[in-house]
Amino acid sequence: MSHTLADLDAVRTRILAEIDAADTLQGLDDIRVAGLGKKGEVSLMMRGLGKMSPDEKKVMGPALNGLKSDLNDAIETRKATLENAALDAALASETMDMSLPVGKPTGTLHPVSQVMEEMAVIFSDMGFSVAEGPDIEDDFHNFTALNFPPGHPARDMHDTFFLENGEKVLRTHTSPVQIRTMINQKPPIRIIAPGRTYRSDSDQTHTPMFHQVEGLVIDKGIHMGHLKGVLMDFVSAFFETDVDVQFRPHHFPFTEPSAEMDVRYERDGAAIKIGQGESWMEILGCGMVHPNVLRACGLDPDEYQGFAFGMGVDRLAMLKYGMPDLRDMFASDPRWLAHYGFNPLVQANLATGLS
Repeated sequence: MSHTLADLDAVRTRILAEIDAADTLQGLDDIRVAGLGKKGEVSLMMRGLGKMSPDEKKVMGPALNGLKSDLNDAIETRKATLENAALDAALASETMDMSLPVGKPTGTLHPVSQVMEEMAVIFSDMGFSVAEGPDIEDDFHNFTALNFPPGHPARDMHDTFFLENGEKVLRTHTSPVQIRTMINQKPPIRIIAPGRTYRSDSDQTHTPMFHQVEGLVIDKGIHMGHLKGVLMDFVSAFFETDVDVQFRPHHFPFTEPSAEMDVRYERDGAAIKIGQGESWMEILGCGMVHPNVLRACGLDPDEYQGFAFGMGVDRLAMLKYGMPDLRDMFASDPRWLAHYGFNPLVQANLATGLS
């Protein structure tokens, strides 16, 4: 059956009214399918063009295409309106009263994570940034660039987990992060490198996997006084009390001169009180970066100097929060975590107290 322009106008008026009255996205899509789908009313009318004369095609062809275009535009406009209305309704019905108190969290923050956060807060206040590196290292970054000569005891299987026929190791310290930073970044450098480290050792105060934070400063004119000032400020901020310290000469392959830093403490029964008493306890190693390490990283030791330090995160957590056995930290006992864990909603802050 042939259609006239009047028929097209009637179809346009009717379907446009249906589109305007559609109040759901599904209802609108049903109208689209009924009018413009493969078996829709307009599609069937367009198939009739083949039976028309050339003169009729010249009139009805553009008219049908215009009808299809008008209906498509009207459907898209109505669809956008309905989608916006649905979004507004969802926002109105899914509001949250942010003034309501939150429920008590069921989990706790592990002491290692808490102490790492506390250390990051303290050092960031001194201008340090956090750097990271891979747990699996090669010989160059873990030993050679740090001035460990062949045959050094630290390379022995007793201390180091070797992989892939000795070509790769589980890093024994986070010092490789210092090497990567010095190679890839021009001075001035001021970073801390927190992370997991691995050594073949296990007892009450040692575990095969443990955590370290190391620090590195490289610039012109750096000296031992800068190192001592940074570490003295750190321990007093970390233990949240004035702490007396002393530096004793020591040896590390990657620093010269090298030192260990002790803090004053006393025992009160099973508890250890940092900052008082007459005894001294070693808590970290430090020193001026060895010239050979600077050269291995492409830096001129006659132009740049620096200092480095490293400390065990797990051990500092034990000292500050009174945990007697390092191995308990990795036993995944929920009772231990409930007792020693921290509220994850309370962030470490120098202004209000770290813990």
